[in-house]
Amino acid sequence: MSLLHDAEPLAAQLAGPPVSSSAAGAREASTPGYQLIRRNGAVTPFNASKIAVALTKAFLAVEGSSAAASRRVHDIVADLTEQIVAGLTRRADAGRTFHIEDVQDQVELALMRGEHHKVARAYVLYRADRARERAAAKPIAATASALRMKGSDGTLVPLDEARLAAVIGEATAGLADVSGDAILAETRRNLYDGLSVDELALAPILAARTLIEREPNYAKVSARLLLDKMRREALSFLAGRPDQATQAEMARRYPDYFRAYLQRGIEEELIDPELGRFDLARIVGALLPERDLQFDYLGLQTLYDRYFLHARGTRFELPQAFFMRVAMGLALREVDREGQAIEFYRLLSSFDFMASTPTLFNAGTLRPQLSSCFLTTVADDLDGIFKAIRDNALLAKYSGGLGNDWTPVRGLGAHIKGTNGESQGVVPFLKVANDTAIAVNQGGKRKGAVCAYLETWHIDIEEFLDLRKNTGDDRRRTHDMNTANWVPDLFLQRIEADGPWTLFSPDETPDLHDLYGPAFKTTYEAYEAKAARGEMKVSKQVRALDLWRRMLTMLFETGHPWVTFKDPCNLRSPQQHIGVVHSSNLCTEITLNTRADEVAVCNLGSVNLLAHVTPDGLDRARLARTVTTAMRMLDNVIDINFYTIPEARRSNLRHRPVGLGIMGFQDALQALRIPYGSEAAVRFADESMEAVSFHAISASVELAAERGRYPSFEGSLWSKGILPIHSLELLAQARGGLDLDRSSTLDWEGLRARVVATGMRNSNTMAIAPTATISNICGVSQSIEPAYQNLFVKSNMSGDFTVVNAFLVRELKERGLWDEVMVSDLKYYDGSVGQIDRIPDDLKALYATAFEIDAVWLIEAAARRQKWIDQAQSLNLYVANPSGRKLDETYRLAWKRGLKTTYYLRSRSATHVEKSTLKGTDGKLNAVSTVVAAAPVIVPEMVLGQACSINDPDCEACQ
Repeated sequence: MSLLHDAEPLAAQLAGPPVSSSAAGAREASTPGYQLIRRNGAVTPFNASKIAVALTKAFLAVEGSSAAASRRVHDIVADLTEQIVAGLTRRADAGRTFHIEDVQDQVELALMRGEHHKVARAYVLYRADRARERAAAKPIAATASALRMKGSDGTLVPLDEARLAAVIGEATAGLADVSGDAILAETRRNLYDGLSVDELALAPILAARTLIEREPNYAKVSARLLLDKMRREALSFLAGRPDQATQAEMARRYPDYFRAYLQRGIEEELIDPELGRFDLARIVGALLPERDLQFDYLGLQTLYDRYFLHARGTRFELPQAFFMRVAMGLALREVDREGQAIEFYRLLSSFDFMASTPTLFNAGTLRPQLSSCFLTTVADDLDGIFKAIRDNALLAKYSGGLGNDWTPVRGLGAHIKGTNGESQGVVPFLKVANDTAIAVNQGGKRKGAVCAYLETWHIDIEEFLDLRKNTGDDRRRTHDMNTANWVPDLFLQRIEADGPWTLFSPDETPDLHDLYGPAFKTTYEAYEAKAARGEMKVSKQVRALDLWRRMLTMLFETGHPWVTFKDPCNLRSPQQHIGVVHSSNLCTEITLNTRADEVAVCNLGSVNLLAHVTPDGLDRARLARTVTTAMRMLDNVIDINFYTIPEARRSNLRHRPVGLGIMGFQDALQALRIPYGSEAAVRFADESMEAVSFHAISASVELAAERGRYPSFEGSLWSKGILPIHSLELLAQARGGLDLDRSSTLDWEGLRARVVATGMRNSNTMAIAPTATISNICGVSQSIEPAYQNLFVKSNMSGDFTVVNAFLVRELKERGLWDEVMVSDLKYYDGSVGQIDRIPDDLKALYATAFEIDAVWLIEAAARRQKWIDQAQSLNLYVANPSGRKLDETYRLAWKRGLKTTYYLRSRSATHVEKSTLKGTDGKLNAVSTVVAAAPVIVPEMVLGQACSINDPDCEACQ
């Protein structure tokens, strides 16, 4: 070890004069623009070759300096240096700086990973010795208070340490088990002389985020520290000069800020001038600045990155201004618009309910496209096909999600009368639609997204199944488009009987597209007989079970096409008197009619179920208030909406459908101490959805009394007194039975009478969407999803974030089990508590993760919800170890229980995240090198393929 001790300290090597990397036996690593923060706060250029020097000396000190040893060390050091530099640059902060201790940490980690244990041990001892020497010498170093920061004009001013401490103190106030001193100490460690204002604002945020995995409340601390950065950005922009405010100061300044924000937004042509004509004294008096403090870091960062208004790259919208802008935008047509805007604002800012992403993006702006989903049917001619693709582009431009019904388009080999040629089928046009969705990316807010639906009898169904494969002719692949099978009951019945299935081209069987139930069966069998007689030009008979197996194989291998069921969607549709449901939407929860002159539109929002439970169960009074206000907001969307194509406007105004859903279901279960995989959870799914359904339908009746029935009400199931719970009988009759609990607890007969007498304002009232982004904003679990893991790194378009289950942490603390070892165990077992011996069995059941819960429980809970819903639900199915038999049983059960649709199939990848600390590896600025789970794309290491995993920044369900 003498060579190591005789060498220069590593800090001096890294900061000193350049040394040739070749002399140290390492390839030069390119790191332009990066800087090193020394222990005294001084900043010097970062020279990666100094790492090679230090490593070489360490190896030679342990292994000797013979020629053979030197040659071997040369190669080892070169590889290690590249790994270390890659790790550092990947984790660099906004200022592209590293602290000397971080560099030494990476050196130590690289030696351990490379299994150079003797060298690593010597290096660790060397660092410890040097630390003791520094402590004994007590060198005079620059303190934080002696540091300077660079102002916007480039001048250096003393760092205001008192304000830094005050901001951190505010951020930790009122939160249990957090330490402002710990954040301040870590922040000081990363400060240096001459840092920018932005770097100073970022430092405590990064410091707090490293602590989230050990204490969930640091997620709120991080958010509050981010708020300080956001306030400075917004206030400075509006004032035209540097300006900032603490949370306490902002409570006083919010009214004046809001007026200035509104005026500037109108001037920048970002906000509708009509908002400036509200009674602003009344509006600003209703603002609740303290609600800025309820965010978690993930939610606030998501708002900042993707939702807040900005001009020339500067965000000038703060959270309460954002919620009030949306609320005012939704109240524009109200008689007492200030009163209703305040009511809407209070609901949104409380997180009891959250409107969908397009509504949050665009409400109160000059182009208020507020609707979430659009469903179209593609006509069987070139004009119709390219009009549908053009409509996709226009609808996607303003954040709409698309579902296209391609079944009418004739199949491969079908005759084309106009040219006397043969059709190339559906697939080439799907390729064009795929590329259009990528080209129109919604202004960078989120990627254009579309799902193509095809019925199972279409002659092109086999090629359709292959669209997402990574092999084959790329001209006949759609790598970015979602796909879904639109499956009639007759196909499942043929599978059960192991019978044949015949494929047709729709130009020869045009009526099949609009038929369902017994009528479809009769007509389909007639066409089969015709084909058997040789009277069909294009047809093919296959074994139904073979086609089903291929559908499930492709679903597993590529994540597509999803499995959705045509007959329950139509037999239970309230609007079957005026049309047919030909497809669902991008996320499989919307089931509305489409035809040539109508594009179906749905307007979404979700109730936060966690906010409506107490230790005694559902808070029914609060839920009733939330649902009533939410339904009014959703109904207002229809009249305020900016429609990009006339077919969408015509459909929406005629039928007025909305889709009220839920989120935070898993959180509500854990608050009530109910394991997801249990009969109690199934009962709670039934009870909670019954309450939402009852109040949503009741609210629509009240709106009809105030504003009038929707125009196509007469002849609907509603007009006949057939509510969703009653429409189950229609499905049961068509199938000859339905194995599903049909009990109820509320006064449905009384509500039925009100519906018939008064009518409905909305043709459809409920749909459970994925809520991936808005649940992040509210800090609750996504939609009806089970928890993915109890500790993991979540990836979305805003970056990568540490997520820890606060319910679990609280219970482990109460039992004296939450410590560093438990954090380490959770990482080792991929966020699962099932294999940790110290955790009691009751907690293992309560906090079982998605892949530890049998998919049967997900289906049973979904079936009990579905009986109350007039549309559908985005139901992801989690199967830890998929097999052909398991998938067959799972999807057949979903059909038998009367589900209308399913969404992604989720499965585990063969390899998992490296068991290293999350500390310092989360967030947009410190991206992880290995994401916990990947996207709905093929992962090469899978032996048999890859169904959709989780955590894909480009996936609609993960956003």
